[in-house]
Amino acid sequence: MARDVTPPPEVVCTSLGKTFEDGTDAVRSIDLTFAAAETTALVGPSGCGKSTLLRMIAGLEHPSAGRIEIAGAPPADTLRQAGLSMAFQDPSLLPWRSVRRNIELALGLARCQADPSDIDQLITLVGLEGFGDTRPAELSGGMRQRAAIARALSTRPGLLLLDEPFGAVDELTRSQLATDLPRLWEARGTTTILVTHSVSEAVLLSDRVVVLSPRPAQIVDDIRIDIPRPRPEGTARRPEAVALSNRVFSSLARGMVTHPTLAAQ
Repeated sequence: MARDVTPPPEVVCTSLGKTFEDGTDAVRSIDLTFAAAETTALVGPSGCGKSTLLRMIAGLEHPSAGRIEIAGAPPADTLRQAGLSMAFQDPSLLPWRSVRRNIELALGLARCQADPSDIDQLITLVGLEGFGDTRPAELSGGMRQRAAIARALSTRPGLLLLDEPFGAVDELTRSQLATDLPRLWEARGTTTILVTHSVSEAVLLSDRVVVLSPRPAQIVDDIRIDIPRPRPEGTARRPEAVALSNRVFSSLARGMVTHPTLAAQ
């Protein structure tokens, strides 16, 4: 809003691991670089450690091993500078605040000036024109998710982390959100990391899909998505997209086979 967009950072994970206090081994020996200004999707079986990896990048979980650097610094530095934002499957909007006031709160916490005209523009961009003064309970699930992503984008982060952001809405709304909203962070050149269970969504949204094994998460495949942008509705049905989706499915299956004990849990 009042400040410039934070430059999109490169995110580097080196020998990254996470073991919880109860002994759960969630992430093991991840060496992964997320390129600046690209969208990377993380896919893998349920409970494999995708969200744990994302939360470590966000600074919400501390690694047990290895390190994470965002633009050469620890995640805590990026958090202090309001350089990253995160949106979850649950929009977590404050119910007593309107869409506009939820966005204003995010800006206030990031110590950014709330410019009403910029907020109006953002509300329009996510398809909520006319609903700025509406409270979350009066919105559909898809509209609440649009509001949550508007809130995440309002601080103009260089790094956007999305944990199943469309998972709580119906299939039609999910498809529309997956078509409409990436244009916002792509236009800003934001480094975006997306966790999703939907293979077609991963292919549609990303420049790259990283396939993870069952817990503990390890890299099974790293797939480049060379489909030109913009990607309109129907892109997921194109032959090249179907072929890439099939490769992701094959890699997921290979990960299950190479981790037979974990896959049986």
